[in-house]
Amino acid sequence: MTISYRQGDATAPGEDGPIVIVHVCNDVGKWGKGFVLAVSKRWSEPERTYRSAFAKPPFPQLGDVQFVPVTGNITVANLIGQHGVRSPRSDAPPPIRYPAIRKGLKKVAAFARDHGASVVMPRIGCGLAGGHWEEIEPIIEETLGAQSIPVSVYDFS
Repeated sequence: MTISYRQGDATAPGEDGPIVIVHVCNDVGKWGKGFVLAVSKRWSEPERTYRSAFAKPPFPQLGDVQFVPVTGNITVANLIGQHGVRSPRSDAPPPIRYPAIRKGLKKVAAFARDHGASVVMPRIGCGLAGGHWEEIEPIIEETLGAQSIPVSVYDFS
């Protein structure tokens, strides 16, 4: 399987049929920067689901995924793949956790397979999480590609 790269808004994909839009969230309940702003601008349910999960224990853990239906054919997947948050000026290591991305994408693959869905995403984990696409792309191939699930990666133009 090859990943299709597209220009545009991952929250407004051009694919037909059932779609899962995947993005990466942190494990401390902070929502408000990066791709989540585009998600929240289009739908309120993913943010509401995420925030309510952090209202009281047990809290979501690294590798967990919240599947949030937002339209008749679109589900947003809040993948917990980032440990904490960091300031752009921080010397701390990036909060991306590649094993959590792999674990979460395996869950996305099972969900997509069960629902006959394709997967859409921005370059997950490469923004505020500080990850590197050359490490994430092979994880996508191992998890989604191995299941022959179509994947479109959107770069916002």
